[in-house]
Amino acid sequence: MRILLTNDDGIDAPGINALADELKDNGHQIIIVAPDKEQSAASHSITLHQPLRIIERGNHRFAITGSPADCVILAAKVIVKTPLDLVISGINGGQNMGEDVLYSGTVAAALEAMFMGFKAIAVSLASYKEQKFQTAAFYIHKLLKAGIHDLIDKDEILNINVPNVEKGEIEGVRITHTGHRRYKDFVAEQHDPRGRKIYWIGGDNALWENDDGSDSIAVLNNYVSITPLSPKFTKYDSFAKLKNWQNKQG
Repeated sequence: MRILLTNDDGIDAPGINALADELKDNGHQIIIVAPDKEQSAASHSITLHQPLRIIERGNHRFAITGSPADCVILAAKVIVKTPLDLVISGINGGQNMGEDVLYSGTVAAALEAMFMGFKAIAVSLASYKEQKFQTAAFYIHKLLKAGIHDLIDKDEILNINVPNVEKGEIEGVRITHTGHRRYKDFVAEQHDPRGRKIYWIGGDNALWENDDGSDSIAVLNNYVSITPLSPKFTKYDSFAKLKNWQNKQG
């Protein structure tokens, strides 16, 4: 297949390069278009008020001075001249589960690809240290070989999270829904060298609810989590109560 790789960790991140090597070794044609520097938690931002630059970084490798969504837009509209079979965003260093999908530049890049008519997958490795990107790369190839990309419908992406364990420790694959997490000490207060207060948003390790069938529980039990996502935000179940309220207004 002809596959576009992007991410939010930057073009030099180990995750995207491990995935590129795995896929190229298995016969896929790879084009990398990724941010020139880390853009984690950029969500679905696009750059409107300053110019973007495309920097060639080798054969079929391009760095973009913008967000992950910018990368997909420029790849589709400027860089890539022949049809793509698939867009993969990742491998992200750190999980993108539960509410993380709303903040994630990794997921946003896949969604932007979906908006532009491509089949897309977001993939993340669920750890921030001693990362085993080869495990995630191996399983993405395995899933593609099994035809997982053929199941992607219009207006959806697949969000895949891989446990940070050796290949032989993976228990299998689970189809999951997004879980729910909360952080302890989500905002940290410190002082700058002049004694003025400054704040860091981020928190310690996420605390996940024990929600059977969720992405977080699957990964905790060493299963690869596959969650279909769709950006359909309208909550149709609320139409009845709102129309009832509207009618009462006369």
